[in-house]
Amino acid sequence: MTPSRGRRAVLGDVRFLIGIVLVVASVAGVWLLVSSSRQTAPLLQATRTVVPGETIDSGDFQVVDVGLGGLTDTYLAPQELEPGSIAMRTLAEGELVPASAVGDASQGRTTTVVVTSTAIPAEVRSGTSVELWHAPLAEDGRTFDEPRVLVADAVVATVAEAEGMLSQSSSDVEVVIDRADVADVLAAISGGSAISVIPAGRG
Repeated sequence: MTPSRGRRAVLGDVRFLIGIVLVVASVAGVWLLVSSSRQTAPLLQATRTVVPGETIDSGDFQVVDVGLGGLTDTYLAPQELEPGSIAMRTLAEGELVPASAVGDASQGRTTTVVVTSTAIPAEVRSGTSVELWHAPLAEDGRTFDEPRVLVADAVVATVAEAEGMLSQSSSDVEVVIDRADVADVLAAISGGSAISVIPAGRG
């Protein structure tokens, strides 16, 4: 065998071995992918709508086995729910709970206030993102000024029918707002403003 033929034979063997390695690696990769997709982990799923700042516990969730592969760590497992935890954002009923959506009570920046609003749209319910608009009472004490935005980012906690003579045209709405907006909302209420709860994006 000449040296040139020997070199060609060696190169042929190396290419053959590389081909085998690539095939094996490909098969192993597919097997790992299929295997990981079949693996499930227990995660928390909301059984009701939870609003920002609300204290949560295991009774607000159910445990479901879900196969999310590498995304599993971004969601909350049952053992990771600490006592006294609060929701950092709205959690819709049936939603898997992201770990980032739950925090310690010391991280909360929201509180709730109750406002009496006229003409509540039918789609407004717990968890709905809304804006609070108000029309300040005019100087004559009988009419109202032009409406304006009072709080641009609020979330409905509960909606209850108001009692008394105005019950047919108004509702008491508990809304979650940033603590920085509390003073303005209380001032509008005490000043006799007409307050409206509007689904976000309609104003």
